[in-house]
Amino acid sequence: MLAQTFVYNGNSNFTNDIICTVEDGKVYDGNSNFRLDIIVNIKDSKIYKGNFTFIKDIIANIRDGKVYRGNSFFQGDILFNIQDNVIYNGNSISSFDIIATIEDGKVYKGRSNFRGDILFNFDGELSLEEFVAVWFVVHQ
Repeated sequence: MLAQTFVYNGNSNFTNDIICTVEDGKVYDGNSNFRLDIIVNIKDSKIYKGNFTFIKDIIANIRDGKVYRGNSFFQGDILFNIQDNVIYNGNSISSFDIIATIEDGKVYKGRSNFRGDILFNFDGELSLEEFVAVWFVVHQ
């Protein structure tokens, strides 16, 4: 059995502030791990709605740190990319296009590292694909 990773709102670590739970390639609503509470799931570097794995249910797919819209691999469909724990808009790696920064399980808005700018935090390990799935859940 794989460990659960809890994702909390802001800098909180209170049970009431759990946004989602990640376990075994699935992201569940809140503190749940019930099948009916699956918000998104991950298979083969693709993120799907709910517990589905149909092409029409692909939200995004990931290749080389780049996150593409749906099942596309066109450069114009790159939503964001993650390099060295920094999330950039589109295919950019410019400091002007930084969306968020990941540090010690905390995700900060933009280039900030101030406590008040923490968008969400997580208490365990997340693969790149799991992190992207959580990003979509937090920003839906």
